[in-house]
Amino acid sequence: MTAIDAAFRRLRASGERGLVVYLTAGDPTPAASLRYLRAAADAGADIIEVGVPFSDPAADGPTIEAASRRALSSGMNVAGALELVRRFRGTHATPVVLFGYCNPFHRYGWPSLCEDAREAGVDGLLVVDLPFEERGEALPSIRKAGLDWIPLAAPTSGMARVRAVDRAGSGFLYLISLTGVTGVRKTLPPKVAAWTRKVAKATRLPVAVGFGISTPAMAAAATRHADAAVVGSACVKIVERNGRGPRGPAELSRFVRSLKKALR
Repeated sequence: MTAIDAAFRRLRASGERGLVVYLTAGDPTPAASLRYLRAAADAGADIIEVGVPFSDPAADGPTIEAASRRALSSGMNVAGALELVRRFRGTHATPVVLFGYCNPFHRYGWPSLCEDAREAGVDGLLVVDLPFEERGEALPSIRKAGLDWIPLAAPTSGMARVRAVDRAGSGFLYLISLTGVTGVRKTLPPKVAAWTRKVAKATRLPVAVGFGISTPAMAAAATRHADAAVVGSACVKIVERNGRGPRGPAELSRFVRSLKKALR
């Protein structure tokens, strides 16, 4: 059983829905980024996605795109993100998913990336722009290292594809709630409840719904038929507002606690 499996088993036993928090590695600096990661974990995040910054984050909206620019300016890269996880793992056991794009991972080399990720304390890998049909280069290395490969499904995915990625993946299924890019939104798409219910009935993996969730009420609504909510841009906004300031981790901690309260 992986750490991610254990997290969802614990959540099911307690009757809670899970909270997956996304933060960009190195935003605004590596040292400050570590403080935000620790704050999220201490406040109750069940899983943390550590985003590797990339110069062309096609799936991300302006908030996370700006975070990537700040992180790249601070010198962050794949190796730096792994070092950040290693330092986080020295104090916290919260499962970590390394989130990123094919280009920097491919350049690092899939076998080296997966072995180094495992050594650093990463539990799963999510490659947002890796087509399911082209997973063959990456998936053997991911499995050999004992990492979970987190698959994605979008509203445009047919159920045959949803079942296929569910069979191939592990950890949890990241269910994208809308077409478009990440970002803070005021409401969830009207069809997300029906879509989530349909997917959850057809899959074996826990389902985590993401993209656009920005409030405790939205997190609760998104998980009516799902196992977890993914909150990214709203957390990154807190980092953007506070930067390296001492109040930033405390504000993030309060926000994460409010999200977790809504999911109990």
